[in-house]
Amino acid sequence: MAFTDFKTIPEVQEKYNIKHVESDFVTDEQTAGFPSAEFQQELEFSRQYLDVFASEAARCEAVIFPVLREVYKTYAEEYALWIKKPLAYDETLSGIPDYFISTRSELGKLLVGTPLIILVEAKKNDFEQGWGQCLAELVAAQKINATPDIPVYGIVSDGTWWQFGQLVGDTFTQNRTSFSVDNLPPLFSAVDSVFKAARHTYCGDLKLL
Repeated sequence: MAFTDFKTIPEVQEKYNIKHVESDFVTDEQTAGFPSAEFQQELEFSRQYLDVFASEAARCEAVIFPVLREVYKTYAEEYALWIKKPLAYDETLSGIPDYFISTRSELGKLLVGTPLIILVEAKKNDFEQGWGQCLAELVAAQKINATPDIPVYGIVSDGTWWQFGQLVGDTFTQNRTSFSVDNLPPLFSAVDSVFKAARHTYCGDLKLL
């Protein structure tokens, strides 16, 4: 079994006894300098001249990854950004996340540190399946970290819409509000707020591990 075998949130809930709640924990207060004029011009160029939603690969390469990477730049000294990097806790909780953010390993950039943020592309715009996969990956991250009370964060996106969630202990909280690439400032602020929350976690609890 792998992450992609989980098709819905309830499947993961039942297997791992996870509660589900809905609450807006992501903030969209505008972050200064986000997004940069240069980034907006580049994205507009891609959307004007390329069919950025022609395929899953196009959505990932032309929209999803550029947004994630742009926010990540601010945190590059603290975090590692992984693309299609295998992640495994056991035979069931294993697979290859689309993207994830971890702390930087003290042993160098080739090794994964503590997984903090998981991003899953909603294939065929199927957010239900996207969240089933993402929650399974969050459970794996939580178990790898061996610190269930420290939050791990999830993002699911089809390129246009971006949704957020967090797993703490046995409770998965799904953000009620979604954000659109058609309105970049709130989207960037939402993604950045997750990075900031993970930074707070890392600077607070994880440094004690």
